[in-house]
Order: sequence, then C-alpha cells, then structure tokens
Amino acid sequence: MPWIQEKQSSLMQGEILLQTQSHTAWGGSVTACMYLPLLRSQVWQQLTDYPRWVQYFPDITRSEVLSQGEVKRLYQVAEKTFLFLTTQVEIYLDVVELLGQQIQFRMQKGTFVDFTAMLDLTDLGNGTLLAYQVKATPNIPIPSMFIQQAMNFELPANMRKMRQVLCKVK
Repeated sequence: MPWIQEKQSSLMQGEILLQTQSHTAWGGSVTACMYLPLLRSQVWQQLTDYPRWVQYFPDITRSEVLSQGEVKRLYQVAEKTFLFLTTQVEIYLDVVELLGQQIQFRMQKGTFVDFTAMLDLTDLGNGTLLAYQVKATPNIPIPSMFIQQAMNFELPANMRKMRQVLCKVK
C-alpha cells in the first residue's frame, strides 16, 4: 500500500487513514489503516478472539464462532440505523487465517448481496500496522455514494474503538 508510506508519521500519531474504492452500484469498498503500539502477536491474539468483536464494533451485538478448523465459521448480528431506519443484519462468514498476518472474511449467507473483509497486520516501528478492508453491498438498494459516505464516517470511529479496546486505553 504505497499511499501509506507517505503518511506514516500521521499513522504513528494516531490518525486513521482511509481509502475508498468503487465496488458496485449499491455497495461500497473502503480500506482503513491504523497504527497500534503493540506487537503483532499481541494484536493477532486479540483479533482472533471473535466473540470479543462486540467490544470493537458498537453495531455488532453478537459474534459467535460456529465451527473451528482450517476455515472457521462465524455468525454475527449487527444493528444499524440508517436514514432514521433501524435494521438488524446478520451474516454467516467463512474465516481464513494466515497466522499472524491476515484474516479473510467471506460471506456464506446473510442480509447482504455480498460482503468480504480482510485484516492485514504488518510490523511498523515498535508496533503494528492494521489495515482493514471491507467490500459490501446491502440488500436494500441504497446508492453507493451513501454507502461509501457511511463507511467513511463510521469506520474511523470503529477503528478508534478497536484501538482503545486492543490497547486497553480508557
């Protein structure tokens, strides 16, 4: 990710960097990056504790591992308010882990047309660079411009909350 190299000092000072890409007519794609002053192994151990994701993302109300193995199966429920409408979404995910480096999430079924996400961890200074990429198309036809605006607004707040929980900062 070359766009990260030029903003490394901003990352180290706590900034969340975003890059938005087009995805589908009704969906969005965004990558958010943040620096964590923790060793990659410490970050990995916490991120792969999937029931704990309810602490990282306030919209997630349930996160449960349904099966273990080379490909894990995860069930998540989230509550979302969008344009004065509160809706509950659920998703069944296949999760593939590349030990200490990457976690891939792929929707098997759920209340999305499509959903994929990927977490990449790399060493940066005395800590870890976490890059979180999400591509999603809701099953409600909302123009992608609004979806991407929502992602750009909410993902940095979610990432800051994740950092707070991971680093045990109050």
